[in-house]
Amino acid sequence: MTARIVSIGTALPDTRVAQSTLRDLFAAQPGFDRKSQRLVGAAFDAAAIDTRHVVLPQLAGAAVDGLTVRDGDTLLMPPTGARNDEYRRAAPPLFAAAARAALRDSPYDASSVTHVVTVSCTGMFAPGPDYHLVRDLDLPVTVERYHLGFIGCAAAIPALRLAARIVGDDAAAVVLVVCCELCSLHWQTSSHPDQIVAASVFADGAGAAIVTSADGSPDGLDLEGFATHVTDDGEKDMAWTVGDSGFEMTLTPQVPRIIGREITAIAADVLGDIADIDAWAVHPGGRSILDRVDSALDLDAAALAPSREVLRAHGNMSSATLLFILRDLLADRALADGGRVAALAFGPGLTVEAATLTRRRAAA
Repeated sequence: MTARIVSIGTALPDTRVAQSTLRDLFAAQPGFDRKSQRLVGAAFDAAAIDTRHVVLPQLAGAAVDGLTVRDGDTLLMPPTGARNDEYRRAAPPLFAAAARAALRDSPYDASSVTHVVTVSCTGMFAPGPDYHLVRDLDLPVTVERYHLGFIGCAAAIPALRLAARIVGDDAAAVVLVVCCELCSLHWQTSSHPDQIVAASVFADGAGAAIVTSADGSPDGLDLEGFATHVTDDGEKDMAWTVGDSGFEMTLTPQVPRIIGREITAIAADVLGDIADIDAWAVHPGGRSILDRVDSALDLDAAALAPSREVLRAHGNMSSATLLFILRDLLADRALADGGRVAALAFGPGLTVEAATLTRRRAAA
């Protein structure tokens, strides 16, 4: 039984902040010498990001609304518990907003949902986001719930894979997949290059998809194949750990190089002849990652435009980002019926997750 994404909805925090504003704030931190300030400027300016959305208005210079994270131009380092409390307050409304948007654009209402799959790596609590969706959306209390945590930027693909497996086992299933990440809660005021790079790209946002049997809807993206590949190295180059002052990201300059070195063989194994791919949904972990994929696969100049546009407008929203790209491809009238889509995402490990999808359009 083929599973199909029939709709995708997204949601963003109210606060939108310019990349230049975040750059200047981060470079102004006490203890940053001129070398560190130059590195901040170079990393933020090279990120190919114009704006990001954050759940912390203070980062944009607004009044405190929730967690206090700055005193004047000095960024504070709240303990992990306080950051997680803010996640517990701010994440459920974004999960719900993205889910409502996906349901609104689908043939289904809340009462039709049979399964919920939630995804996040930027906070944790129980009863968790999956439970809150049942309450906030008035879903059936019998809905089956699953939560995928701490998989990082690659997690949307495993979530869609799980949804496809559910539909494959139960043709009547209506699966709600929701990814929500509040990366801004874990800013580290460190001049270490890894932390500067992380601060230059990560943002907040949520995306949701409704996945059902292809027989239940004439329009959408068919989920046709999935694959996971763990690279030979990179375990220490991309990592996400819980520290005393928030979650700590390790993101070394080796990550784009590893992806660039291995992506050709992975793509050939997972996607087949890439000349047959009509559209690409590549997770924009950063501009340099997109550049490496582009170069290694020798793609057309416009192939990664959807990924670059999401990065430019929103930054890297971790797991939610891929759903923003798929949303745009779903709305792209130039992608004809039968068009093949390749999705790639990269997570700690270093792990590559891949999916192949086919655009299906209702007959005129």
